[in-house]
Parts: sequence; structure tokens; C-alpha cells
Amino acid sequence: MITISRRQILISGIFLWLFAVAGTTLVTLTEYSSREAIIENERQLLLRNLYALLPRDKLDNDIAEDILELPASPLLGTDTASIVYRARLAGEPVAAIFNSIAPNGYSGKIHLLVGVYDTGKLAGVRVVKHAETPGLGEAVEIRKSPWIKSFDGKSLTNPGPSGWQVKRDGGEFDQFTGATITPRAVVSAVRNTLLYYQQNVDMIFKQ
Repeated sequence: MITISRRQILISGIFLWLFAVAGTTLVTLTEYSSREAIIENERQLLLRNLYALLPRDKLDNDIAEDILELPASPLLGTDTASIVYRARLAGEPVAAIFNSIAPNGYSGKIHLLVGVYDTGKLAGVRVVKHAETPGLGEAVEIRKSPWIKSFDGKSLTNPGPSGWQVKRDGGEFDQFTGATITPRAVVSAVRNTLLYYQQNVDMIFKQ
């Protein structure tokens, strides 16, 4: 019969405790360092998207930090608060970049960044998240098609109200072969964002 003394039990317990502490510490440090890296990667991705719409030489503020929380709005397609990024040059407003949503895409919500110059013209639009059909609706992505660049420079008066539709509906924007719902949703969402900017421009740059 093997006899285990209290001293051996105590030593074994201490070793187990040390291993547990060491393991917990390692996991915590790894999680912390990973979290910092993830946050920085997300920031860099955000900046790439923002600067794709608005070149760096058009602003001198930290656009990723100059933000304003907006209340939920049907015009932005949001049912919760969202963020607008504000660009300034020498303290003067240059543009606002909105997180907008086209709620009625073919496969669900299409998340957009919509840049609007202080003049009311579009700086550009990018799709940042969607679940549209590969080979069809995914043409809203800049890496799949130049279609999204057709919004550059547009405004509420260029084209006029009837032009803010896909061509199948009598408007000026192309639809995709075999996929009309997706571009129709994006066109509507971009126009609604321009309307929101027009109605709220003073509030957006007030702070």
C-alpha cells in the first residue's frame, strides 16, 4: 500500500496552484495583447475606408476621433445610434462620413460608408458589410466592380429626384444583370443619407 503524506499532498497542491496561476496569467496577457492588436487593426481598416472616400490632403484633423453619435434614423436605415466621422481643414468643415444601412438588400442589410462634402456633393460610397449573392449582388463591392464609384460627385440635384433610381425604374444608375434589388437598395440608401445630411448639417458640425 502506498502512503501519501500530508507534506506530499501540500507540495502537489502548491504545484497545481502555481500551474493554475501561471496558466491564467499567460491567457490574460495573450488576450490583452491580442485585444490591443485587434483594436489597432480595426482602426487601420477604418482609416483605409475613410481615406478611400476622402484623401488625406483634404483634411488635417483625426477623422477617426472627430466623431458624433447620431440617434437612430430611418433615413440612415438605423434603429440604434450610429457614428458620423467629421473631416475638417483648419477647423472648417470639409465632409461628413456616415455609417448608413440599406435595410432592404436581397439578402438583408447592406452596411455603407457614405461620404458627403460640406457642399452636399458625395465624396464617395463604399460597402463595408453585406450578405448579397456571390457573382450577382456582390458587385456593390469596389473590389468586384467599379459600380459603387458611380455615386462620386452626385448630389440631391445631380441627378434630380427621378434620377435617383436604377435605370430599370427610370433612373440614372445601372442595375446588375440578374440582380436589381441590391443596387436599388443601395441607391435608395445613398439618397436618403444625402437627405439626412441636408436636414441635419448644422447639427452635425455644431460641436
